[in-house]
Amino acid sequence: MKDRAMQEPTFLILTALAAGPQHGYGIITDVLRISAERVRLRAGTLYAALDRLQGEGLVEAEREEIVDGRARRYYRLTPAGEERLAAETEQLRRNVETAAARLRSRRHLGPMGSGA
Repeated sequence: MKDRAMQEPTFLILTALAAGPQHGYGIITDVLRISAERVRLRAGTLYAALDRLQGEGLVEAEREEIVDGRARRYYRLTPAGEERLAAETEQLRRNVETAAARLRSRRHLGPMGSGA
């Protein structure tokens, strides 16, 4: 997975957990907030992603508590998850810098690259 670009929902889940341990609903609402309401995770999608991320060693279940008779599991970022998120963040930063520089260059050249 390290060679492949991370999908946005995965990036946002890891970003949510970078703030500290959260339970599923907390992750869903945090992802919604972080993404300016563009990414809406459904519970099934989130838990499938969390299972996959646990299998990859990027997140782990931290604790479980009972709230209103229901189990609430909290997940946290592992050190490997933190490293992976940092690497992905750096790659995205470089991509954004390249895109911004090219857009500035186009604006400097004017219409049709004529320099006018």
